[in-house]
Amino acid sequence: MPEPFYITTAINYPNGPPHIGHAYEAIAADVIARFQRLRGREVRFQTGTDEHGLKMARKAEEQGKTPRELADEMSGRFRAMDEALNISFDRFIRTVDEDHHRASQAIWRAMEANGDLYLDRYEGWYSVRDEAYYDESELVAGQGEERLSPQGTPVEWTVEESWFFRLSNYQDRLLELLETPGFLEPQSRRNEMIAFVSSGLRDLSVSRTSFDWGVKVPSSDSHVMYVWVDALTNYITGLGYPDDTEEWRKFWPADLHLIGKDIVRFHTVYWPAFLMSAGLPVPKKVFGHGFILNRGEKESKSLGNVTDPLLLAETFGVDNLRYFLMREVAFGQDGSYSPEAIVNRCNSELANSFGNLVQRSLSMIAKNMNGEIEAFEPNGDDKALLSGVQTACRDDLPREFEALAFSQGIEAWIEAVWACNAYIDEQAPWALRKTDEPRMRAVLLTLFIAIRDLAVAIQPVIPEKAAAVLDRLGLDTERRSYAHFADEGWFGELAAKGHRIAAPTPVFPRLELPEAEPK
Repeated sequence: MPEPFYITTAINYPNGPPHIGHAYEAIAADVIARFQRLRGREVRFQTGTDEHGLKMARKAEEQGKTPRELADEMSGRFRAMDEALNISFDRFIRTVDEDHHRASQAIWRAMEANGDLYLDRYEGWYSVRDEAYYDESELVAGQGEERLSPQGTPVEWTVEESWFFRLSNYQDRLLELLETPGFLEPQSRRNEMIAFVSSGLRDLSVSRTSFDWGVKVPSSDSHVMYVWVDALTNYITGLGYPDDTEEWRKFWPADLHLIGKDIVRFHTVYWPAFLMSAGLPVPKKVFGHGFILNRGEKESKSLGNVTDPLLLAETFGVDNLRYFLMREVAFGQDGSYSPEAIVNRCNSELANSFGNLVQRSLSMIAKNMNGEIEAFEPNGDDKALLSGVQTACRDDLPREFEALAFSQGIEAWIEAVWACNAYIDEQAPWALRKTDEPRMRAVLLTLFIAIRDLAVAIQPVIPEKAAAVLDRLGLDTERRSYAHFADEGWFGELAAKGHRIAAPTPVFPRLELPEAEPK
């Protein structure tokens, strides 16, 4: 039996509406979850919203709302985004959930029981926007005498009573973890964190008294937990911690925390230390992906270039957007998008290449063979094409997707699509219809088989469109997993029962640039 697989996204901070970066991470995680399901693994996929902290409290105050009112409104928008983008999560967790408060207080008590929490006074720099503490040496110069965090966000001097976590006790163990191959990827993030930990760790302030929107610290009602203690705990809340549940035994430690590169420190230094203190296993892998830039610039309200991902999906189609983001960007690096880039990529590869392959192949079968699928004897050219398609779909794409190299996996897939189109042009079934009808049938049925492999392979990226293609072929829904690549009987069974396909309608219509850019 394949091992279970637990994947999480970072839970989104809903002090504003979703942007393209939120959509990118959700889509990437969904591609991974769907891919692992197709490989036969039992998958647990969790996402959600991180609703506590000073930033949420201040934003709510600005809008004349309570923090809970703002959290309910904005969390709903993030869930709506996930549902619109066909994100197949198993749980959408909210940090206001009762079981999450219970889990957060349980891990606090475990760290306290281990002697790693003590009460003191915090004086230092804090970024409300990052919800992060920074050492003086980490700050960068802004305009005039302004000081900024390494992320370029404003910082403020904070003085308050605080509980501290003995992070300094875990420096050696964290270095050993970070140096473990595969724990943190890509390599550039790993090098950054090794350098950070090697420079020396200070104990971490893990509670606040200047506001009350958060999880209460056990036995200290005037304190709420530092938002990252609360937020990171969501990954185990969703499995039933602190109870010994079936989900906990099956899925923890997590196989993959998928996060943005700007929060790697929290997930690979603070979170493992909290887990070590509580006597819990650390996650198997953390991957810090890059940013998605709008025409090369990071989206921000001040620049006025923030794009609603739901409008992008509405304008270009959900599966087109998913395909573009996974194909265009080398995962782990920053990437850029624009309406022109989406249209060009999707028209070139989905409409003109895969879509055209499906449309003309199935149309010729419907027109010239009365749609009938029948047994045939492939020749050397047919076998060579099918062998190449099988290698791309059964070996190359899965290997690259397993390594989170989505663009490389899709590259192998699209090259197989191009090979099929070249085969059509070389074999010219429209000409064979007049000169060698049995050969025409063999060519078209070879393409029918190839399209099945291509559609099955690309399901994680474009699930709705791939399903539409497989429906047109007549492939049973229970025979669409990667394990069924080895099922050589599907075609013979269709042929034996005289299966016929209908004249197809286009699955991938060409995209047009909108008159005005989606906002």
